Amino acid sequence: MAKMTERMMELFTKVPAAILATAAGDGTPNAVPFGAKKIIDPETILISDQFFNKTYANMKANPKVAVSFWEGYEGYQIKGTITIETSGKRYEETAAWIEDLGNKAGMPLKSKGAVILKIDEIFGLSPGPGAGKKLA
Repeated sequence: MAKMTERMMELFTKVPAAILATAAGDGTPNAVPFGAKKIIDPETILISDQFFNKTYANMKANPKVAVSFWEGYEGYQIKGTITIETSGKRYEETAAWIEDLGNKAGMPLKSKGAVILKIDEIFGLSPGPGAGKKLA
């Protein structure tokens, strides 16, 4: 397991959206933006699924994913393995959080699942000689 630094966690929390990349069982890639995200701990990210369709099918077929996030010239790519929770305490908390976000935004939102990403590796996305370097 790799761990995010305080700075990585700060940036992940700050950016309004990140990109989630998945691949189907046959290798067909898919990348989508997402904004409903939380850090559980330095090794674990929670992503709420409101709108995933191809992404959900891909995650069921292949639980390996990548998440990229950046601001300006600073960015990171996280690679890891996901599980999807559709019941239980963490899912119920996620569903309540998403419903509240929807109410505040004036549009109904419903979480279909809590995607739990366990971090395996972290890479730098910042331009320059260290671009793509494995950080953790």
